[in-house]
Amino acid sequence: MKVLIVGSGGREHAIAVSVAKSSQVDKIYCAPGNAGIARIAECVDITAMEFEKLADFAEKNEIGLTIIGMDDPLVGGIVDVFEKRGLRIFGPRKKAAIIEGSKAFSKDLMKKYGIPTAEYENFTNPEEALAYLETAKMPIVLKADGLALGKGVLICNTLEEAKAGVRTLMLDKQFGDAGNTIVIEEYMTGHEVSVLCYCDGTHIKPMTSAQDHKRAKDGDKGLNTGGMGTFSPTPFYTDEVKKFCEEKIYQPTMDAMKAEGRDFVGILFVGLMLTEAGPKVLEYNARFGDPEAQVVLPRMKNDVIEVMNACIDGTLDTVDLQFEDKAAVCVVLASDGYPEHYEKGKLITGWDHFDGMEDYYVFHAGTKQTKDGIVTNGGRVLGVTAKGADLKEARKKAYEAVKYINFENKYMRTDIGKELV
Repeated sequence: MKVLIVGSGGREHAIAVSVAKSSQVDKIYCAPGNAGIARIAECVDITAMEFEKLADFAEKNEIGLTIIGMDDPLVGGIVDVFEKRGLRIFGPRKKAAIIEGSKAFSKDLMKKYGIPTAEYENFTNPEEALAYLETAKMPIVLKADGLALGKGVLICNTLEEAKAGVRTLMLDKQFGDAGNTIVIEEYMTGHEVSVLCYCDGTHIKPMTSAQDHKRAKDGDKGLNTGGMGTFSPTPFYTDEVKKFCEEKIYQPTMDAMKAEGRDFVGILFVGLMLTEAGPKVLEYNARFGDPEAQVVLPRMKNDVIEVMNACIDGTLDTVDLQFEDKAAVCVVLASDGYPEHYEKGKLITGWDHFDGMEDYYVFHAGTKQTKDGIVTNGGRVLGVTAKGADLKEARKKAYEAVKYINFENKYMRTDIGKELV
């Protein structure tokens, strides 16, 4: 089988590594890919939003399965385009991907179907949002309704910060049209957990848990980013918590989407906050998390192609999803200044030190091949993942590994998973 992966980041590299393990696959393409993905797949110069060109490529090259890694093409309807042309594709249709594409939609869905989440209000008028804040309890959370590269969430500690946040999102349009509508919700406290789930429209199978570190700097300080590192599993996701989420969150979400005529097929990412009042949904995404995929997929025992095909065919209930009894830690190496201003084009050395070494992965995110070698080409450059018998060992191995990799302006958080070892 030939497989096409759509995307260019660390998540897509992690997907490609898993796909390459499948006995069903003899050729992998990636559009547009990156320098790391190019080592195991043929990269194609088509961007993720060129749906017809991607479909033409899939037809011409007899692609057996296309896997969508990114949120933008899913929310934009790439699955619908492929399906109309009889092409097999893994991911939710446009009307289902709205669960990520509109935070206002997902919050209203949870309210309608009694799925636990934070109290909230939606606003399309900035003046009404500012007036609401006058009576709201601080701290408070502001969320751009649309896609904002994982950065459209503002945690505001004071009324002045919150008002400035409304102006940033709705008036200054820092995230463009994503801020036309905003969600203002209560600030929840507790341990944050990410759970990726395979879905076939009716059945849902949660994967092993993970915990992301969104803030740019140590101690969860600095701006929100796309993710600076993650580990899996998290000890806070106990059997009791898992059972609650399966009964009150995961399956009810699938049932709610089906009831709305939006059957969800693909990956449902459920961001949880484990509050004193029980687990609540922070957010939904309609695809693998990044960098969560970089610690979850390396621990999965199943053939990823078999599981994805079961999702598409509606037979996910027959799959016994299994994960290694190991821990994994991913440390993101970023360009200093991310997520705001950073330089590109810096030569990367040592990234191939771990070739062929068991339990080590260097997932490329923002890299580019040049005549001089592989250089930085984004804010998040590499995701260095290590597996170990437990979190302590995995963390030690990951932080030892990053010492071998260097580039000018290299930056990383030094406390990924630190609080647990």
